[in-house]
Amino acid sequence: MTQPELPRLREMRWWDIDPVLELERDLFPEDAWSRGMFWSELAHARGAGATRRYLVAESADGRIVGYAGLAAAGEPADVQTIAVARDHQGTGLGARLLTELLRAATAFECHEVMLECRVDNLPAQKLYERFGFVPIGFRRGYYQPGNVDALVMRLTTEPGSGSAAGSAPVQGTDIHD
Repeated sequence: MTQPELPRLREMRWWDIDPVLELERDLFPEDAWSRGMFWSELAHARGAGATRRYLVAESADGRIVGYAGLAAAGEPADVQTIAVARDHQGTGLGARLLTELLRAATAFECHEVMLECRVDNLPAQKLYERFGFVPIGFRRGYYQPGNVDALVMRLTTEPGSGSAAGSAPVQGTDIHD
């Protein structure tokens, strides 16, 4: 039996915004990002002064089945978003996307990576814990309009360790700038 082809990870570009928004609205109907929010993030993702890294996961048939983004601000980086289409959840795609964000954090020379996760999203919390993130607090009512709390998590590495990720390459990752 042959394994299905893994989605290809690549840099997110402006033409990906509409399919990403469809996935965003499906997965996060109460607090979906707007088109303008994605445009704003992508505006900082290219060039010499880039401070963002956004990726999409594209299936063999060209469908966007996941996306992720990271913002770097000096020493810390912040995972802005990770999303995986319902029919690809549980396949390891979230881990592949997170691995690439952590590689980007290393490239940005960040020694700390932060994120917020809905308190009711246990699968995401377990993923982040597998990568070494630890809970450090809560943001009450962070996700609006549902007034859902966020669990704040952090991954810290020793300066000079060479890796914010602390993880090995993930099979099937194919990133091209």
